[in-house]
Amino acid sequence: MQVESICSAKRMALKTFWFPGEVAPIKLVPAVGFFITMNPGYAGRQELPENLKVLFRSVAMMVPNRETIMKVKLASVGYSMMDLLGKKFCILYALCEQQLSKQRHYDFGLRNILSVLRTSGTVKRSE
Repeated sequence: MQVESICSAKRMALKTFWFPGEVAPIKLVPAVGFFITMNPGYAGRQELPENLKVLFRSVAMMVPNRETIMKVKLASVGYSMMDLLGKKFCILYALCEQQLSKQRHYDFGLRNILSVLRTSGTVKRSE
C-alpha cells in the first residue's frame, strides 16, 4: 500500500500526495526510487510477496571479484603493496573456504573480509 501510493503519485506527476498513515500530505521527490535486495535461498529469508513482486523489475547480479575489492580496501587503509597483499589475502581466504569445515561459525564472506582488512588498517596506522 505504501509503495503503491508513491508509485501512483509518480505516475500522476503530483507535487504532494497522501502517504498512508500520515496526517498531512507530503512532498514527492520525483527522483525517488525503490531497490530491494533479495538473496534467494539464503537461510532465514522470505520470498517477496507477489503483490510487491509485480511492482519491481528483476536485475541479475554478479559475484563480486574479491581480489579487486581486497586490493582497493588495502589501498584505502594505507597499504602500498596492495597488489601483492591482495593476491595473498585472496588465496588465503579461498584456501580457508575450501579446507576448513563448513560450520556456521566460519565466515569467509565479504563483510568478514572487509572487517579484517579494516582492522589491519587500524593496526597499521597505530604502529
